[in-house]
Amino acid sequence: MSDSRPVALDAMGGDHAPHEIVAGAVHAVRERGLPVVLVGSPRVLYEALADHDATKEVPIVRAEEALSMDEGALASLRRPRSSIAIACHLVRRGDACAVVSAGSTAGIVATGRLRLKGQQGVLLDAGANAEVKPEMLLQFAHLGSAYAELAHGVATPKVGLLTIGSEAEKGNKLVRRAHELLQSSPGIDFAGNVEGYDLLTGKVDVITTDGFTGNIALKTMEGAVRYAFAELRETIEDSRLARFGAAMQRSRIRGLRRRLDAEAHGGAVLLGLNGTVVIAHGASKASGVSAACALAADLSSAGIVSAIGDRIAAAKGSHRLWP
Repeated sequence: MSDSRPVALDAMGGDHAPHEIVAGAVHAVRERGLPVVLVGSPRVLYEALADHDATKEVPIVRAEEALSMDEGALASLRRPRSSIAIACHLVRRGDACAVVSAGSTAGIVATGRLRLKGQQGVLLDAGANAEVKPEMLLQFAHLGSAYAELAHGVATPKVGLLTIGSEAEKGNKLVRRAHELLQSSPGIDFAGNVEGYDLLTGKVDVITTDGFTGNIALKTMEGAVRYAFAELRETIEDSRLARFGAAMQRSRIRGLRRRLDAEAHGGAVLLGLNGTVVIAHGASKASGVSAACALAADLSSAGIVSAIGDRIAAAKGSHRLWP
């Protein structure tokens, strides 16, 4: 399945907007062959495109306002003509296949819900909720499984529940009840509880948890990876022998860095909406923005929205405790 519609890229969102966002759009168009439309201030974006000699390659859609990185969910109501709001409107109208933004997560989530609406039967989106119910963790498992199938080609994703011990009785009331639901839910290959040290082992393909715990886990991993590479760099630079050894393993070290680099993976997908939305890291540079556009386009072409709808409908019909 292919989709010729462009990715609507919020050019005003992100720590390095608009210049790195524009550079990412140009890279996506030239190197990946993806159609992209920039949403934001035409004057600013035209000047940024001119720096890349790309004014005729990437179209611009005007947006009168922009959400700052420190604005929360209420900004989606205060700024109805923001760049992220216009980007969502393009998807809702069918003029774009997906939205990509590196802006305020709270603002993107709130605007996405307001403009694109949630899919029928989906309580809330995965990853954006600090406080959840057990049934929501079950839904997150279905959303994550659909993502693993379409984005990573995993035929039958194994699902784990993040808690403080592998035993079924470990964790608070929320986790214990979620364990029961996951264990008895058709369509979920539940592998049981997982702990923090299982996050990078490949023990499971999908991990379900609340947004608060999940965010801490992700940021902890990101910080640990940065620390490990900083220590590795310092160790290599300490001696001539270490530098020689590193030179011999340069390609493998670069490959490892690419696998662990958040920029290479594009961003997080806001699942459960009537449209594909990818939230790139706020500090994304051009390469990360380009990767986010590729991820959004691929998920849209693969039919992530309809796949989630089918999964949720099947789960709702077969599970008596589904709300």
